[in-house]
Amino acid sequence: MTTVDTDVHVGPAALTDLFPYLDEYWRSYIAEGGVFLSPSQGGAYPPNAPTSATPAAATIGQLRTEVLDQQELERVVLNCTTSFHCNRNPYYEAALTRAVNDWLVEEWLSQDDRLRASMVVPNLDTAAAVAEIERIGGHEQIVQVLLPVRTDAPWGNPRHRPVLRAAADHDLVVGLHAWGRIGNAPTSSGMTHTYLEDYLANSQIIVQVQVTSLITEGVFAQLPGLRVSLLECGFSWLPTLLWRFDKDWKGVWREVPWLAEPPSEVARRHLRLTTAPAQLPRDPEHVRQALDLLDAGSMLLYASDHPHDHGDGGDRLLAALTDVEREQVLSGNATAWYGLDR
Repeated sequence: MTTVDTDVHVGPAALTDLFPYLDEYWRSYIAEGGVFLSPSQGGAYPPNAPTSATPAAATIGQLRTEVLDQQELERVVLNCTTSFHCNRNPYYEAALTRAVNDWLVEEWLSQDDRLRASMVVPNLDTAAAVAEIERIGGHEQIVQVLLPVRTDAPWGNPRHRPVLRAAADHDLVVGLHAWGRIGNAPTSSGMTHTYLEDYLANSQIIVQVQVTSLITEGVFAQLPGLRVSLLECGFSWLPTLLWRFDKDWKGVWREVPWLAEPPSEVARRHLRLTTAPAQLPRDPEHVRQALDLLDAGSMLLYASDHPHDHGDGGDRLLAALTDVEREQVLSGNATAWYGLDR
């Protein structure tokens, strides 16, 4: 069965890999200022953590050896999170994201027609983010705008609306990917003290805030064509969130007059979630019950999250699906969601 992998990580081995796509000022800024990439994202997680610390593919040859030649992949969506952890200089961030996007196009997309990519945009300058979408969002192999799930303000906040509108206008999916600025607290109660807390917050807690924000603040009412993928954020938490969301909406709907239908209906129309990580019970019967609550055959997009290892949850998920559901999760859903058959 052919497969569409919606979350394969690539990234430069060093910032010098991006020098051909940066002007002289920013090359000297990096070299003379001692700016560099940290394999552990500034100490945010242990260097040997299998869930997140394995380096992403840095060359097309490495990607072919590790991914493309290992299985029948119809399409692969490349995600580069290098810019998620950059410093607080908005001008450097804008230059870095432009360089990453040009690097993706030149050194990856042009080398293999199976590849698609998420473009990255600056998060500190809304106008610059919109300009970057206008600059490169029309590329036929760019299918998504990649945004970090950890932010200083939820993505439903009106100040972010121009970025989401630009993505929708270019028929690009918005991908909210786990992790983000390491200087921002991952919970409303402040910074975490262990990697376990931080990992749980990024992949479970923050994403629920983002879903609630996008729906409650009327993003999908204003942008009815917007599609949002939740990448590397899990999925088993969604049914319970939507149950409580619908319940509370019935009591306080006057606070959100633009939300004219149950939040669960909005979520099912505008959101998709990736299969990695799959936090599921061991009992196959219980796995099936969890997938039924989610409507997994329609809501999930297959993702390996290469090169990260989240255990065998993904295998148990695929084993619990019917043949029709499995085909949809492995390729059909992503093909329709990202318009890969155009």
